[in-house]
Parts: sequence; structure tokens; C-alpha cells
Amino acid sequence: MQAELLLFFGLLFIVAFLYSSVGHGGASGYLALMAIFAISPLIMKPTALLLNLFVSSVSFIQFYRGGHFKWKIFWPFALTSVPLSFVGGTMAIDSNIYKKILGALLLIPVARFFFFKNTESKDFKPANFALSLIIGGIIGLLSGMIGIGGGIILSPILLLLKWTDQKQTAAISAAFIFVNSVAGLGGQLVKGITFNTDMIAYVVVAFAGGLCGAYFGALKFPQTILKNVLACVLALAAYKLLFTYA
Repeated sequence: MQAELLLFFGLLFIVAFLYSSVGHGGASGYLALMAIFAISPLIMKPTALLLNLFVSSVSFIQFYRGGHFKWKIFWPFALTSVPLSFVGGTMAIDSNIYKKILGALLLIPVARFFFFKNTESKDFKPANFALSLIIGGIIGLLSGMIGIGGGIILSPILLLLKWTDQKQTAAISAAFIFVNSVAGLGGQLVKGITFNTDMIAYVVVAFAGGLCGAYFGALKFPQTILKNVLACVLALAAYKLLFTYA
């Protein structure tokens, strides 16, 4: 039992490190990890969102300090995602089919990041306000429903649209995950959720992993490495969504 607990904490640290290095809170990874270790589904989603708050906040701070955050691109997404994430958090639905579809869709950006060239500055395109509102609303609602922050969906969209580079995407995603996690938790509080005393230990471990990952992601990793890390994160999330309870 002790060895199993140590293994869980070790994997939790790694998940938080890897996700935060690309500006993600890691909810999809936490959900999958908790499912593997047979943690009650009643506490899985609120725990994942709570961990999201701590990991995404420290990730955002590091990427913001690195000068990568773009407010003008972020706020239209948040404008529609936050209220709809709250609404999604109040919904009690069977999302397993959706998770399988999402897992399959995540394989598309994985292929793009591994096999196509990086987005250079000269390739950037101006963000479309109306499209940002639509994308933000859809991601917010889906995120609230399945208990994630939505960064795992927003990141490939930003890069595929060529609105941001890797680190700008990480900074925007971290902020996006934080506000959506707050809204999603708010919706779940209205519906009624269960917290566990073990959450304190989870937060400490995830916070430590997130702090290390965000530091290296924002200040130490070059773009090429970050691109490959993001592709691995998306591939891991796709695997978990397709083959485990996430």
C-alpha cells in the first residue's frame, strides 16, 4: 500500500511537471491517473480541477514573467468560455463517448507537431475576434462537462491557426485553464461535490511538479523541445481518453 501511494505521488509529480511545462493544468492526466489507482469518481473531477488551479497558476506566472502572455488574444476566449464552463459544471452527463472522440481528435495535432514545421514569427496571422468567441464558448462548455480546464483543446487550435508561438500558447492556455477551472468548480459546487482530505497532499505534490515544469518550460526549454513536449502531452492525453477512464 505504501509503495502504491509513493508510485501515485511520483506519477502525479511527473504529470504536473510535463503538463505545466507547456502551460497546461493537467486535468486530463490527473483524471486518468486517479482512475488507474481506483480513486472514487465522486472526487476525481473536483480534485482534478483543484489541482488545475494550483498548477496552471504557477505555470501562468512563469510564462507571464517570460513575457509570453498575449492579453488581446486571451480575453475573447475567456469571455465566452467562463460562463459556459460554469454551466457545463452543473451538468451531470455521461461523457465517455465524447472523451473517445476527443482522444481521437487529439491525434491530429500530435501528427502536425511531429511532422510539420514550427510556426515562425513571419507566419503569424491576426486573431479573429468572432471565431475566438465561438471557440471559447465551445471549449468552455465541454470543459465544464468533463472536468478539465480546456487548455489541451485550446493549445493545438491556437498553433494550427498560427495566432501564437509555442510559449505564447502555453501562457494563454495556462490563464485559460485557471479561469475555466474556477468556473467549472463553481458549477460543481452548485450541483454538490465531494472533497477528500488527501487532496492537500495531492496539491503539494502537483504544485511542486508544476513549479518545476513551468520554470523549465518558460525559461529553459528551447522552442523545438517545447514543441516535442507538447506533442507528447497531447499523445498521452489521447491515449488516456481512448483507453482508460479519464
